[in-house]
This record gives sequence, C-alpha cells and structure tokens, in this order.
Amino acid sequence: MISYAPLWETMKKQNISTYTLIKEHNISSRTIHNLKHNKSITLYTMERLCSILHCQAESIVLFTNDKE
Repeated sequence: MISYAPLWETMKKQNISTYTLIKEHNISSRTIHNLKHNKSITLYTMERLCSILHCQAESIVLFTNDKE
C-alpha cells in the first residue's frame, strides 16, 4: 500500500499548500486527488514534487504492507 502521509507532513513543515502546488507549480488537480486518495503517481511527478519541496522520495511516500 502507498501512503502519502509523509508528503502532507513535509508540505506542512514548509508551509506549502495544495493550492500552491496547483497554481504556482502546475501540479494538476487530478494528481492532487490521487495523492489525497493514496493512488499511484508517475515517477516524473515524484521527481517534480521532490524538486519543489527540496526533499527525497522518503519525505513524500511511504510503502506499507497494509491493504486499506
């Protein structure tokens, strides 16, 4: 299972909102929807998020064995 809980914590620490991702960084609202619902995203999107947030992948995604 994919969890984007680390992403929300990283964004909170950096005071970056989903609105900022959409309006200033051109992340699509569909991608935000996928993130909020722990659905898959492309590696390209992961790379963009890491660049925007100046972080590594582990600050964005967590892989678990849970099947929620």
